[in-house]
Amino acid sequence: MLVPLYEAVYERLEVGTGTQLLSLGCGSGLALLMARARGATVTGVDTDRDRLALARERMDGSPTARLLDGDATTAAGPGRPAYNLITAFQPIGAGTGDAGRLEQALRAAIGLAERRSPVVLTAWGPPERCATSGVLRVAGECRRTTHRDALEDVAGRAGLGPDGSGRVACPFGYADVDSAVRGLLSTGLYDTAVRESDPAQVEKEIAEALHDHRRPDGTVWMPNVFRYLIARTP
Repeated sequence: MLVPLYEAVYERLEVGTGTQLLSLGCGSGLALLMARARGATVTGVDTDRDRLALARERMDGSPTARLLDGDATTAAGPGRPAYNLITAFQPIGAGTGDAGRLEQALRAAIGLAERRSPVVLTAWGPPERCATSGVLRVAGECRRTTHRDALEDVAGRAGLGPDGSGRVACPFGYADVDSAVRGLLSTGLYDTAVRESDPAQVEKEIAEALHDHRRPDGTVWMPNVFRYLIARTP
């Protein structure tokens, strides 16, 4: 659902041949796949082995892609490329502590990049412009509202200098409620709720929260806006 965000960032930064990309929390690898299609050499790190396995499947053994189990430190070492772009496309603002975790990830990654390399951070937009906000409040999840300069604050604490920003519309659309429930669960935002309560109850509460977003034809549509910040390494 974040494809418009990836496209906007890659277009703005002119990602292509010569780009050495390090993706923090690369997930299932879609953003990496899109960057590779533009000619970039990509490295992704993630601690979720299931999503990482899907990313490896998508890359199909490409020599211009590396998928590593762990955090940014696993992308260090002899023979590594000199990264000239770092992305953190997992938006902050959906749970407690996500800004702090992003800051730690950035601190670990900065030393792996060339001087003045762009670093991309992302966040959920204002609740009134994110229909999915209300759905994230169910099953014990609570959509934390990030203040306007949250990304700048994280970048500053990590030692980065802001160098531009933007907003991108990223609607979440699904064929039906069941598809929407599966899609939202796959984001990882409900993992804690699923572990600590009855998974069937979590699914039921998500489905109920989606009721207001159903269209007459049964599809589910939730308009959202995400913000991105481009910062620079020292």
